[in-house]
Amino acid sequence: MTLRIALSPRLMHAPPAELGFKDKALQYIEESVAHWLLERGALPLMVATLSKDATATERLVSPEAYAAALDGLVLQGGADLSPESYGEAPADPAWAGDPTRDAFELALTRAFIAAGKPVFGICRGAQLINVALGGTLWQDLPTMRPSDVVHRDAPRYDDLSHDVHLRPGSRLARLYGDRAVGRVTSIHHQAVRVLGRDLEVEAEGPDGLIEAIRWTGPGFVAGVQWHPEFHGHQPELLDGGPLADDFLRAATQARASA
Repeated sequence: MTLRIALSPRLMHAPPAELGFKDKALQYIEESVAHWLLERGALPLMVATLSKDATATERLVSPEAYAAALDGLVLQGGADLSPESYGEAPADPAWAGDPTRDAFELALTRAFIAAGKPVFGICRGAQLINVALGGTLWQDLPTMRPSDVVHRDAPRYDDLSHDVHLRPGSRLARLYGDRAVGRVTSIHHQAVRVLGRDLEVEAEGPDGLIEAIRWTGPGFVAGVQWHPEFHGHQPELLDGGPLADDFLRAATQARASA
C-alpha cells in the first residue's frame, strides 16, 4: 500500500481581501514539499487543524487519530514559533509567532512519536521538534546571536545559501557518503538555542549555529534548518533526495512493525 504521509498545514489567519475569503482562515501547503514526497511514490495528505474551541471528547478526530491512520509526519516551514510555546515572552511583538499552529503541531508531533511513526521537520519544523522535546529557540538571530553568516535575506529568499558541516559518524553524514560539508538554503531568523531532551546535533553552520538535529530515542525523529524540497536538481546544493528517502524508509519500517 502506498505510504500516506501527513503534512502539517501552513495557516493564513487573515487572507488579503483580494483573495476573496472574507473573515475566513486558510490552511495550505507549499507545492514543493508535496512534490518532494510524490516524486518518491508517497501520498502526501494535508492534515487540517482541529477546532481550538472543541474539547477532546467533542472531536471525532484527534492528533492521535491522525497518527494511527497515517504512516509519518512532515512538518513544513513557515511562520515563527511563538516564544510562549517554549516558556518565554516575545522580546519584540514582531516575533510573537503563531501559537495556534504551534499548539496543533506540538500535539501532532507528540502523537506521532508516541505511535512510533517517523517525524521529519523542515526549517520551522526542526525548531518545532526541538520545542516539543523541551528545547528553546533564538527568537532573532541578528540581534541575539549576531555572526558573519547571513541566515535570511527576504528579497533573495531561497536564493540565499551557505555551507553546513555534517557531524562525522552521524546518520546525516552517512546519507551523504560521510562527506563533511554541504551547501544548503537558508531562510530563517530563528534557530535552536537550547537543545531538547535526547536530541543530538547532526550539522552546524560555519558560525556554529545548529542546522540539523536527530532524536536518540526509539523511532525516527529528525529535522533540518534548511529546505531540502527547494534544492531540486541544483548541483551546488545538498541533494534533498536522501533525506526524503531515509524518512520514507523509516515510514515503511514502522508500518511493517505495526
